Amino acid sequence: MNDRKKVAFYTLGCKLNFSETSTIARNFQDEGFDKVEFSEQADIYVINTCSVTENADKRFKTIVKQAQKVNPDAFVAAVGCYAQLKPEELAAVDGVDLVLGATEKFKITDYINDLSKNDFGEVHSCEIEEADFYVGSYSIGDRTRAFLKVQDGCDYKCTYCTIPLARGISRSDTLENVLKNAKEISEKNIKEIVLTGVNIGDYGKGEFGNKKHEHTFLELVQELDKVEGIERLRISSIEPNLLKNETIDFVSKSNTFVPHFHIPLQSGSNTLLRLMRRRYMSELYVDRVANIKEVMPDACIGVDVIVGFPGETDELFLETYNFLTQLNISYLHVFTYSERENTVAAEMEGVVSQNVRKKRSKMLRGLSVKKRRAFYESQIGNTKTVLFEGENKAGYIHGFTENYVKVKAPWNPELVNTLHEVILTKIDDDGIVRFDFVYETVASS
Repeated sequence: MNDRKKVAFYTLGCKLNFSETSTIARNFQDEGFDKVEFSEQADIYVINTCSVTENADKRFKTIVKQAQKVNPDAFVAAVGCYAQLKPEELAAVDGVDLVLGATEKFKITDYINDLSKNDFGEVHSCEIEEADFYVGSYSIGDRTRAFLKVQDGCDYKCTYCTIPLARGISRSDTLENVLKNAKEISEKNIKEIVLTGVNIGDYGKGEFGNKKHEHTFLELVQELDKVEGIERLRISSIEPNLLKNETIDFVSKSNTFVPHFHIPLQSGSNTLLRLMRRRYMSELYVDRVANIKEVMPDACIGVDVIVGFPGETDELFLETYNFLTQLNISYLHVFTYSERENTVAAEMEGVVSQNVRKKRSKMLRGLSVKKRRAFYESQIGNTKTVLFEGENKAGYIHGFTENYVKVKAPWNPELVNTLHEVILTKIDDDGIVRFDFVYETVASS
């Protein structure tokens, strides 16, 4: 009879959180626990929290209730950014037994002496200044691609952001350990690795516990490109001032790094960029996009943008809207500004009403749909390589090309986690691209 305890995980937020959840899960398995799905009966439910947006905060209570519905007697633990920023608030949520902050989350099994429910959530949360050491992590087994953490924390002081308060100073994994982790991932038949961190362009700072850069992001990219067995490497979100032209040129010639960049903009107005304390002006952003498109015309470029920031008048919003309309980009991630405690922006004048924030967000989301459609249309007739994912969605299998075009075909389990050369043929009504296989190794779509 199997008397091993079962543990389940739920991850909110970014790719970095997914990589850390996967590492925490492996720690549990090393301690003799069996990992199960969050919807299944478990003895422990671990929720990795996010506090980038207001909605992520609110979702936490709903997720706790989901766990309690499956097993009212289960032990519930909260870790992650929200757990570091507001530990007492999480501990007060009905059903929560343990809250761990930034330095404690990777030692969660040390804090679980027994699985008895607590009347009040127990809190172990450090002062964020103590989060000055690095814990490497990567995700495997959950997705077709792996998220490889290379950096943590941030030294930037953007006026709207709580991430430095939740994750601490900028610090990096050693180059040696990143390459070791990449090799381990490549040996597990995972086809794509996504580099992740809080501010990955700052890679190399704090690599050996000191402030200076031991290596640069370009050197990291160059060394990862040499690791055998990796089909694809993808760079996640990177600040425009840290995405150097040398890196863009190297990616354009690389055999493994794909032509896809996600570059936060936040605003197309230099007035607002100054209020946000961003480290670039809009002119630099235009330069980065132009350089990418010059050497990689088919590159996909995603953009983060915030609407409703304090001081964003109608004129300044239209400045952003027009800036993005004219820019040769592929899609937007639109964030509606929400006030965060202990940030400079929360005390600023010129507060934008919630209705106006929603209206502006809707306008930019509509622009994103147009931009993605135009990018997809520009790719019709091209031959690309698709990596197929593992989920059957309404009878279809989906995948992404190297330049992040989403494609679909009738469900075929033989395609899961395989790479195929295809010709992009048409865009369906749902905005997803159909294709023909170049080589008739499987049934054509």
